[in-house]
Amino acid sequence: MRYFLSKLWQALLTLWGVTTVIFLLFTVLPGDPARMMLDQNEDSAQLAAIKKKYGFDKPLSTQYVYYLNDISPISFHGNSPQGYTYFDTQKYNGVVLIKASSFSVALKTPYLRESFQKNGKKVTEVIADTLPNTMVLAIAAIFIAITIGISLGILSALYKDRWIDKLIQITSTLGMSVPSFFSAILFAWLFGFVLHRYTNLNMTGSLYAMDDFGEGIHLQLKNLLLPAIVLGIRPLAVVSQLMRNSLLEVLSQDYIRTAKAKGLSSYQVIKNHALKNALNPVITAISGWFASMLAGAVFVEYIFGWNGLGKEIVDALNTLDLPIIMGSVLIIATMFILINIFVDIIYAWLDPRVQVR
Repeated sequence: MRYFLSKLWQALLTLWGVTTVIFLLFTVLPGDPARMMLDQNEDSAQLAAIKKKYGFDKPLSTQYVYYLNDISPISFHGNSPQGYTYFDTQKYNGVVLIKASSFSVALKTPYLRESFQKNGKKVTEVIADTLPNTMVLAIAAIFIAITIGISLGILSALYKDRWIDKLIQITSTLGMSVPSFFSAILFAWLFGFVLHRYTNLNMTGSLYAMDDFGEGIHLQLKNLLLPAIVLGIRPLAVVSQLMRNSLLEVLSQDYIRTAKAKGLSSYQVIKNHALKNALNPVITAISGWFASMLAGAVFVEYIFGWNGLGKEIVDALNTLDLPIIMGSVLIIATMFILINIFVDIIYAWLDPRVQVR
């Protein structure tokens, strides 16, 4: 309980810092959010109404407090229907816990506000539509990186300084050096265009696609292959190198020599004694890469036309749809924190010497 309370406090401080930075960063950008929402149809009355509705007519400090109140699970609301903080059930999703004469306290899901460009659609709905696709892509990519990377790392350690070890290391170095956006363009052109008749893969496409007759949306798993491979190349190379070095270090320990002296085969030594202890640095790399994939998938998704959170962020940047950008950054930061806590627990399971304190 102490461990989780400590991590929760650190998580709240981190999220507060992220929230403050992105709020200040996007507030000082040129442009009026109210004018962005009205586009070319603005007039002075509509502009004033929009500013009052979304609190843009308030001082910057007040807007900052409003934003913190919106994203907080426990929030304070005025009881006047004309005020910005009024607990409107169409705006907030939650329940009122305490209701006083002038204010109320509510328990709600974080309100990330509404899109400027999607006819007032809630940011939470936009993220809910796109984040699952990004999660599928990230999980597929990290699965490729784990299975192939660990296998290549073990193979490289077993055949240290032989030709297969040198080949794996050269390939890993190349994989770490090539940027994802370049790999995405290369793979899309080569396998989706040049070799299309043999691979039957498309240059662009998302997880679901409408058929040619417009009669329904169908699952297209083949569209997952190229972006997942491209996104998994760099973590695969890192995992391979880390697995090799970590396994070589573990295999030089005294308890491994004792296990070999007892007559255990190389397979039994690696499976029962070496592999589990060699996985700690690999788990660290995997957790970091998986979390960064949620943000790093931006270029890959955009190039392959994958309808995920990364592509949504690029579209929002092009149209200065600030609520979507800010909400996406907060979601990604939250997932970073949750993954780090989960990894700490995995450490204790892999290595009993690690204490969760």
